[in-house]
Amino acid sequence: MKILIVGASGVIGQAVAQELGKRHDIIHAGRNGRDVSVDITSIESIKKMYEQIGKVDAVISATGGAHFASVSELTPELNDIAIESKLKGQVNLVLLGMNYVNDGGSFTLTTGIMMDDPIPLGASAAMANGAVRAFVKSSSIEMPRGIRINSVSPNVLQESLGKYGEFFRGFEAVPARRVVLAFQKSVEGAQTGQSYQVY
Repeated sequence: MKILIVGASGVIGQAVAQELGKRHDIIHAGRNGRDVSVDITSIESIKKMYEQIGKVDAVISATGGAHFASVSELTPELNDIAIESKLKGQVNLVLLGMNYVNDGGSFTLTTGIMMDDPIPLGASAAMANGAVRAFVKSSSIEMPRGIRINSVSPNVLQESLGKYGEFFRGFEAVPARRVVLAFQKSVEGAQTGQSYQVY
């Protein structure tokens, strides 16, 4: 398969690319993508990326930003970071990429544990994650040409504890290799409309 990974330079993206790259052709995309550059907050940038790479068999989104702040300090502008990136950015990868995914292909988006197991300062990220999950479930019944769509909801990664550990006190971190299995199931399996939890 020819697989586009958006966010391929991140911890999850790298791990997924390494595993799936053993069997498939990987296109590495991101703000500083090895193969193609894309800003998922820009519709024009997403369109340009798809025009540049052409047809693919699977699209994986391992990206999406959000601002961490308490609700009392969260402004509409700060909340928009999650809406524009984590939510709209990933949804737009699907809406704008539908015609570039081959028959029977797939989309896999990324959410996160805080939508089900809340953390302090995580309301904005949780909001976006929950919306992405709902979009995946609802859109799966209308995807054309046998295209499948799923999302992966990982716990905090062991590899990311240095950066995010303070937000996830008391959580049992998971290794990236376990998260990779969920992406593998989504891309190489047959299910659709699923939210794969890796907790």
